[in-house]
Amino acid sequence: MKGRDGMYQYLTMEKQDGIALITFRRPGQLNAMNRAFMDEIIDAFHCANEDGEVRAVLVTGEGRAFMAGADIKEYAAQTDEEFLAFQKKGWELYDEAEKGSKPFIAVVNGFALGGGFEIAAACDMIIASEDAVFGLPEVHLGLVPGGGGTQRLIQKLGINRVREILYLGGKYPADKMLQWGVVNYVVPADKLLDFARDIAAKITRRSPKAIAQLKKLAYLGTCPIPLKDRMEEEGKSLYALFHTPEAQKKIQDFANKE
Repeated sequence: MKGRDGMYQYLTMEKQDGIALITFRRPGQLNAMNRAFMDEIIDAFHCANEDGEVRAVLVTGEGRAFMAGADIKEYAAQTDEEFLAFQKKGWELYDEAEKGSKPFIAVVNGFALGGGFEIAAACDMIIASEDAVFGLPEVHLGLVPGGGGTQRLIQKLGINRVREILYLGGKYPADKMLQWGVVNYVVPADKLLDFARDIAAKITRRSPKAIAQLKKLAYLGTCPIPLKDRMEEEGKSLYALFHTPEAQKKIQDFANKE
């Protein structure tokens, strides 16, 4: 599966049975993200969201890491303009995963640090191998996360735990992230991708229109707008879906069961 600009240098994207598999492939640098790599991720995420045949997206890494954050060597050499452009591009990347129409599942195979953790946090679900490690170590560089790490984690985890992760800049094993509710499943490394494919396959058997609305509504639930307005949006989504031929057929089939 190709992106808008043809083949990628730092990732691959494959499509099978309604599932897009995006694999970060910069293993010598623990899949650390430079500007060119970020552009490719944005393109791949966008293409998956726009592809009518894709029902679910799996995101994983090659080698020992899902992604070990930004490429610090490039980071250190950036001008102020380049630094600001890199941050803005990052927001676009995370939005493609969080606000796009397709469900994204982070399949975390190793280190998910800094921007890698932030990509996983922007996904709809996280499935991790037993040896996966998570962390936001920016404080060790005198920095803070720049891709939503301080905000998205608070949506998934209590604020005291988030403060611990941010202030200490430590590394946390997958089973701890599972215990804290950040990760959905932890599985053996040799079964990770197959397990993730099984979860994605179940999603592909659901109504894509309903899944898109569910994703939108779940995101809306994290927004600081009145509950009444969110409930109204939920009602509008239900009303619109109720009148689709797909839903009408499923409702009638269910009603006619003996």
